[in-house]
Amino acid sequence: MRIRRALVLVALSLGVVCPASAQRVHGITLSTHTDGSDWGGPGLDAALDSLVGLGVDWIAYHPYARILGDGTVRFRSIDPARPPEWLRRPIEAAHARGLRVLVKPHLGYWGSRFAWRGEIDFEQPRDLDRFFSSYSRWVLAIAAATRDADALCIGTELDRLTTHQNRWRSLIAALREQTDLPLTYAANWTDFDRVPFWDALDVIGVQAYFPVSDGERPGLEELRAGWKTILSRVRAIARQWTRPVVFTELGYNRSFLAAARPWEHAVDGPEAEAFQALCLRVALESIEATPEVLGAFLWKWFPEPHPVGRNFQLATPRLKRTIAAVWSAPETPVGGKTGGSDGGNAFPR
Repeated sequence: MRIRRALVLVALSLGVVCPASAQRVHGITLSTHTDGSDWGGPGLDAALDSLVGLGVDWIAYHPYARILGDGTVRFRSIDPARPPEWLRRPIEAAHARGLRVLVKPHLGYWGSRFAWRGEIDFEQPRDLDRFFSSYSRWVLAIAAATRDADALCIGTELDRLTTHQNRWRSLIAALREQTDLPLTYAANWTDFDRVPFWDALDVIGVQAYFPVSDGERPGLEELRAGWKTILSRVRAIARQWTRPVVFTELGYNRSFLAAARPWEHAVDGPEAEAFQALCLRVALESIEATPEVLGAFLWKWFPEPHPVGRNFQLATPRLKRTIAAVWSAPETPVGGKTGGSDGGNAFPR
């Protein structure tokens, strides 16, 4: 197994989980308009080039498999010795630009009996066995094919299944035998404090679609107060498990209800973009001031020629200015890092 990249030390004594001087995670999720094949296409390079100037130092991408009602996880065959372009190219292209990479598998639930990933569960033991058997094969195949990445997420929003902790611990143990990448799990914001196996992972991952207020268009101070309350909960979990936290997703739609229901896909008119930018700015500033939280992966960006997407838009002039204003501040180290080098990795192991 290859020698691990040099890692940022995590302060565990005196209740300190992540030192203020630790490298931050300024990440954006590179999503897909297809089944992921565009990650291997010509639009990938232009998309990554557009991120570098914003202070971004990490990307995430999310290989898909399908979940069936009987628990079967269907996925494309992967040869670890010859990874397909859509798995290999994002890592190579990101590292060439000094960006690090989180691989974050997603289960596609469309067309199944599940309305979203958080509903996936099985009453019959045989279905549960089928799920964990096929799901583990898939994640292990992804891990084997992406050994040169910088971190790996073992699951996303599968929170009804986290009670089966022995099955997750078995998967984590198998991954530890196969890869030395730091590992996390992406728990929904409703369930991150109920995951029973954080001690087996390196980083606590949270899908950070927290409601920050109750109504439409709260002001600056209300947004700041909302994040102060949220981050006090997050800090408590970080200290309980002596693990740092990363927000594996964070995003806002162009909506006047973005602060109250940030997970919704509803989009208002262009006049709501200023409020969307305000929500994002307050979130990023609040995270930067919280040492226990390494940072966030913003949702979402796409390969060219259509980087904006239908919802959760980031690749707009106003949102790009917002991101750069926080992440490219003078005290924030931007550039000069070489992915895959010994320059340090914000994810501890």
